[in-house]
This record gives sequence, structure tokens and C-alpha cells, in this order.
Amino acid sequence: WHTASNTGRITASNPCSEYVHLDDSACNLASLNLLTFLGSSDDDTGGIGGFDVEGFCHAVEVVFTAQEILVGNADYPTEAIGETTRAFRQLGLGYANLGALLMALGLPYDSDEGRSVAAAITSLMTGHAYRTSARMADRMGPFEGFEHNREPMLSVLEMHREAAELLDDAVAPELVTAGRTAWFEACALAQRVGVRNSQATVLAPTGTIGLLMDCDTTGIEPDLSLVKHKRLVGGGTMSIVNRTVPRALRRLGYDDVATAAVLAWIDEHQTVIGCPDVSAEHMAVFATSMGDNPIHHMGHIRMMGAVQPFLSGAISKTCNMPEEVTVDDVEELYLEAWRLGLKAVAIYRDNCKVAQPLTVGDASSTSAGGPADVAARVTEQVNAELPEPVRRRLPRSRASRTFEFRVADCKGFVTVGEYEDGRPGEVFVRVSKQGSTMAGIMDAFAISLSHGLQYGVPLRAFVDAFTGMRFEPAGMTDDPDLRIATSLIDYLFRRLAVEYLSPEERAELNILTTSERTQPTLPGVEESATETRQGNDVPADPPTVPSASQFAAQLSLADAPSVRASANAPLCMQCGVAMQRAGSCYVCTDCGATSGCS
Repeated sequence: WHTASNTGRITASNPCSEYVHLDDSACNLASLNLLTFLGSSDDDTGGIGGFDVEGFCHAVEVVFTAQEILVGNADYPTEAIGETTRAFRQLGLGYANLGALLMALGLPYDSDEGRSVAAAITSLMTGHAYRTSARMADRMGPFEGFEHNREPMLSVLEMHREAAELLDDAVAPELVTAGRTAWFEACALAQRVGVRNSQATVLAPTGTIGLLMDCDTTGIEPDLSLVKHKRLVGGGTMSIVNRTVPRALRRLGYDDVATAAVLAWIDEHQTVIGCPDVSAEHMAVFATSMGDNPIHHMGHIRMMGAVQPFLSGAISKTCNMPEEVTVDDVEELYLEAWRLGLKAVAIYRDNCKVAQPLTVGDASSTSAGGPADVAARVTEQVNAELPEPVRRRLPRSRASRTFEFRVADCKGFVTVGEYEDGRPGEVFVRVSKQGSTMAGIMDAFAISLSHGLQYGVPLRAFVDAFTGMRFEPAGMTDDPDLRIATSLIDYLFRRLAVEYLSPEERAELNILTTSERTQPTLPGVEESATETRQGNDVPADPPTVPSASQFAAQLSLADAPSVRASANAPLCMQCGVAMQRAGSCYVCTDCGATSGCS
């Protein structure tokens, strides 16, 4: 079904999933309100009498032509998208209010009759759109990529025509016949002159524009509920009542008294279920996506399968599933969608989100007991179930590591107690003389660090937070792995990182030993073998003479400093300027002083 397969494959869709075509392309969408083409012959109880086939075809032709004109006059996000779109001229004509149309005809959404009507309308819409596209190609020429994709384009059109021949014309004979005629003429003319557009139709969701088009239902969807409440962005709710119910009742033969009684029941109970004035055999006509009279989720899939053979693109539609749906149910739904040849499927399990745009129920449920209260209850429950941190003490007898260090003129010892798995669980730091301020501060810090480790704080979090702190004493160390430290805390956590963090974690934190900094690759990473060639095997590069602009750029780069001062570089003890790293030391670029090595 890909009309431009010789140019490229289909790798993705738009977020709503109705547009599936070449990469870096766009589709100009438009939708028709189907209910506006249904006449007022409510007493006609047979078939789809009253649908204005001629008016529908005229609307398809006018809107499709307007869409085609806009392709060349539109602006696109990128030049690549603009080039592809102008070369293939994809259009996406569709419709809305199908659910209301079927209800007005007295046909259940999940019925063979309802699917036959939807398929016949879709077939006529796409067939007449391609007929219009072929007529425009006769005057304007086919789309730029037509000749390269002539075979797949004409093959897809023929597949559409063959699907139209298989339609059951018992329910909507006039629509089916008009559709078959449109497909015959479209294919015949396309064989001779091509088509102006590589795609003609999709079924978009029409969520917002459906309200502006005065639709009771959006896209190919049935009604969500006979009475629903829409949450507004600025706060508050808006009640939306299905206005097609009276028309459907009259179509089904109910008089004015019975119709008024049913409407009063719906207004009070928000549903038709339980209404004594509605016959049981008519309940399916008023079935909705959600509520206590729901359409089975397979009914959504079957409706999509009925119209998919007559669409250039895909269908943006929600397959509503009940809250108690199982994994097996979801799996079977996707398998059935695959069997029916659907290009895209989207499911929604009821109440799977704290707040949803449309809700079913009375207005009080959307305020006092609505999503806000639900969110508060969920938050309260989650907070109640959150476990308090538990301290995991070290065993009475445990292994430990002790290492001696010197930072500038400050000497000290660090002892790290370990859990059975080798993770650090406690830290003791001894610096200066017992009773001094420095010793007391470091003891308090070590106790705090030990408690954090025992309560589950990752060592990496401590390392990330405390490395780079700058205060005296700072400078050279006697550690061959870490030659410079900006403070005792900086050295302590970098040493712990070297001992207990993986090389990958240390590389992310930019904590490398002296040997690792001088090693060309990271530890454990082998250098790739590079083929060496000598003598005549080495191709000679032709000499190039730089232009004036390139020469000026080279001079500016040569004058610029080769390295930039590190964010945690120490300040020069002589002039106070930030120093730059030179190997394992730091050097001042102003006065030439070093941090202790030359």
C-alpha cells in the first residue's frame, strides 16, 4: 500500500499516526462533517436514504483542490520537508462525525450495517479524491516523483479499486455504486496521465476542530458518552450533550412523547441504560466508547478494518478498553488488527490516567470527586506506602582499608570499613592533633558521611557533590595517583572514588589517576588496529594553498591560548590568576609560577 516505495521506505508516522509516508515530508489535512450531508428524511427507516451523494462528491472535489493549492503556497519547518512535500504532494482529506451519522441512521456502530456504510463513504471519498487528482494531473502534470514510482502508485490505486468491488451494496447501494464508478475513472485516467498527489486521504482525530465543526463525534470515533464533561485548560469543566439522540429516536420510530421521556431519562441518569421507553434491541444504537453501555473493544478494530482498504494513509483512532482488561485481551486486539491489515492502532484503558480530557459521569464527579481528589488520594496513599530509610549497620567484625595521605603540609589517615560485598559503610578520618578544631570538624564530617552510607546514599552521589571543593590546606599530595588536591575533602572523595567506583563511573566524573591520564585510552579499552603503509603504498595528498580567510583563521587560532583554565583550577600564589593544568601540575600563564613541579 506504499505509493512511493521506489523512493524510500516508511519508517515512522506522525504523533497521531494517521500519516505514514516518506521521511522529511508533510501532509495537508482537512475533514468533512458527514452529518451535514444527511437529509432530514427521519421517517426513512431503510438503508441510508437521504445521504447527499452528489453534494458529498462536490465537497470532496472543492476541498481537495484547495488542499492541493496550499501545498505550493505553504511554509514548512525545514527545507528538506518542503522539498519532499512539494515533490510528492501528499494530501490527507478525511471526515468527522461518523459516529453521529450512524446513530442518526439508527445503525449500531458495532454492526455489519454500520461498517458497510462507513466503508462505502470512505471508498467514495478516496476514489473521487484520486479522480480529482488525476484530472489535475491532466492539466498540471503528475507529482514530481510519479514516474520513478509509477508501478507502485498505479498498483495501490488498483488495489483500492478491487476492494471497492468487494463491498456489500445491500445497505448503501447508491454510495457503493458511486464509489465504484469513481475508482474506475480514477484508475483509467491515472494510467494515462498519472495523479497529482501521492496520497489523498487519511482519517485524522479532529479533536479540536470537531468542536468548531459542530460535530457530536470526532473522526471515525463513536461518541464517548451521551453526556460527557470536558476539562478546560484554564480550569473548570464544560458539559457536552449528544444532540443526535432525538434524531435517532425519530428514525427508529419513537413518537414525540416517547422521545421526550427518553431525553429526560438521559438528562437525569447520563445514560440510556434502564430507560423503560427504549426497546432492548435499540440499546446498541446508543452504545458509546465508555460508560455502562460500552462498545466492545473489538468493535473499534472491526470498524477500522472496514475502512482501511480505502484510505491512502492510516487511521488515528482510540480503541477504548475497560479498566479490567487483561494482557491477553490487549495481545489479541493487536493480533486482530494485524489480521485486518491496519497500519496503526492506539489503545486506551479506562482510568489508566489520573486526569483525562473527557470524563463520563455527573458534573460533581469532575469536581468534588474528580481527578483533583483522585490525585490527592493517590498522593496520600503513595506517601503512606513509601518506606522509611533503614540503617544497615556493618557487621561486628568487618574488613577495612586504611591509607595515609598528605595534602600540602597536612598529614592524615583514613580508615574505610566495608560491608561483606566490599562496599564502603563507614569512614574514620584522623588529621592534626586530637582536640583541635580541624580534628573535630573532620570527625563530625566522617560521622555524617558514615551515616549517609549506612542509610543507602550512593558513594557516587557523595563524590559528585564534594569533589572540587576549594579551601586550605590544598596543593601537592604524596599520592602517586592524585598529585593535586584543592582541599582535604576533595582529596578524600577522589581517593574513595579511585578505590570503590568503576573506571566508567570515574570517567563520567572526570576523576582519573595519573597513569590513566597519560594512557591514550581508558582502562580496559583496547586500541583499534590501524593499517600502516609505507613507501609507494602511501597515497600522496595534493598540496593545498590556504585561502586568505583560511590563513587569517589559522593565525587567530595560533594566537589563541591552546588550553582553557579548568573550572576547579587553583589560583596562582604569586599573582592570583587562575592556573592551567600542565600534565599532573598547574602553571600560571601570567607569571610562570607552578604548583610545585616544572
